[in-house]
Amino acid sequence: MENHISLLLVLAPLIAAPVVAVLPRGRWPWAVAFFVAALCAALAGMQLWTVVHEGAISYELGGWAPLWGIEYRIDAVNAFMALIVAAIAAITLPYALLSSEREIPGEKIPLFYSAMLLCLAGLLGITQTGDIFNAFVFLEISSLSSYALISLGKKRQAFTAAYQYLIMGTIGATFYLIGVGLIYSQIGSLNMQDVATILPGVLHLKTVETGFAFIMIGIALKLALFPLHLWLPNAYTYAPSVVTVFLAATATKVAIYLMLRMFFTVFPSGFAMGTPAEEVFVAAGIAGIIIASIYAIYQADVKRLLAYSSVAQIGYMALGIGFASAAGISAALIHLFNHALMKGALFMAIGAIIYRVDVCRIDQIHGLGRAMPWTFGAIVIGGLSLVGVPGTAGFISKWYLVTAALEQAAWISVAVILFGSLLAVVYIGKLIEALYFKPITDTGKVVSEAPVLLLVPTWALVLANLYFGLDTTLTVGVAEKAAAVLGGVKP
Repeated sequence: MENHISLLLVLAPLIAAPVVAVLPRGRWPWAVAFFVAALCAALAGMQLWTVVHEGAISYELGGWAPLWGIEYRIDAVNAFMALIVAAIAAITLPYALLSSEREIPGEKIPLFYSAMLLCLAGLLGITQTGDIFNAFVFLEISSLSSYALISLGKKRQAFTAAYQYLIMGTIGATFYLIGVGLIYSQIGSLNMQDVATILPGVLHLKTVETGFAFIMIGIALKLALFPLHLWLPNAYTYAPSVVTVFLAATATKVAIYLMLRMFFTVFPSGFAMGTPAEEVFVAAGIAGIIIASIYAIYQADVKRLLAYSSVAQIGYMALGIGFASAAGISAALIHLFNHALMKGALFMAIGAIIYRVDVCRIDQIHGLGRAMPWTFGAIVIGGLSLVGVPGTAGFISKWYLVTAALEQAAWISVAVILFGSLLAVVYIGKLIEALYFKPITDTGKVVSEAPVLLLVPTWALVLANLYFGLDTTLTVGVAEKAAAVLGGVKP
């Protein structure tokens, strides 16, 4: 069983997706999707435990060994990522039951759950594969299903947002594929381990350098690294609430994993440091933190505010990658995990407000915090975690990022991390002020607390923010093991 977990993680949602698509309207599509997501979460947990205690797992599909076949190779890094993706999916699906019924036309519900499972299969596939071309295949599976999911939004702008994401995503995928082709032309292999072994002998070739640049740019587009983030604000704003929750907590995180894998495993760390890549990541991270946070302050739509906040948080992870040290990689992975928790909780809480009043502009939700205290409480705690208040998961992220920066005497980065937290105080404070301290907006409706089925998943993530702010055994322990696997090159 353990030897087949990596394959089952991908096959289960991939096989279930067409089955769900043909199920009749009702709650059967949701039930199947939830069962598959829960199964994947359990399998991912088993896989991580096995890897941590017994070492890396290698699975050859169909018994065909590389170079002729595709290998799934699981270590602490991708096992950790698979658990994040699967756990978020399992938490999001209960939330989806009511949220999707309110925001998505009934006849499209089976297709919605089918696309969710396809997206899950694609994201999990990226985490499992040890083949750079196979990663492209799964990247496109997740991307194509994401375009469909975003287009299901109620407003007409959802189609425009999906089309914009499609264009940017296609450009990113094309860049990545060209880079893979250039590397293959010199290596003759697509297996990550083989490529990593052979590459040191051909690093002097301009073709390899060009391939590296194409791959990095392609992935940067997918993860919405500033200034290649233009698709993200509209996608998060106009997608159905449950789609925004899932993509915000998983999609960009998997792209960051792929960036780490290519940056530190496929290509030698020393090679990456010999290029401008390290400086580019630091510069993009700093710019993203400051500029995206300032943009967030001036947003009138809450989902767009949090979308720009996500761009800023990606900047923190980019900083960790740019440090190119064990501490920096650990900090990036810790923040990757913690950001999935905090932003998932915040988007769920905003989705609960949309469920009740069907709006999410700041000037339209004045005073709703008093009518929806549990939802408001989730926003407050999620916001505090985003700021980095001690006792929350966000504080752990900021602490390790600052520590990594101090190790390299990167004082500007330290100042930017702290300044970014202050900017987060401003835009989160703006949201809290509107929800609680402003007179309630007269909509002619009696507003009550969100349904329990929306609150339970929301508060599961809220409590996770508090728990992992106090107990870092899992996050820090696994992140440090993962950093050791990836191989930070600076002390």
